[in-house]
Amino acid sequence: MDAKRRTLVRVERQDFQGWACTECAWVFNASGPPVGSSLDEMKQNYEQRRKQEFTSHVCAQHPRAEKDPR
Repeated sequence: MDAKRRTLVRVERQDFQGWACTECAWVFNASGPPVGSSLDEMKQNYEQRRKQEFTSHVCAQHPRAEKDPR
């Protein structure tokens, strides 16, 4: 998978609201509450962690479920 093709996008479905990869089934799951001494710092820390996890994930480890061929 060409990592340059994938993009981090905001997803809003009935069963999930959050950030996901456009090329696989990876989604960002923040573990724990935001960390920081101000709202701006919490936002920056959240965005930095999300970016790091997205950049480091391997799409092949998060395959999408195949559609039923019937």
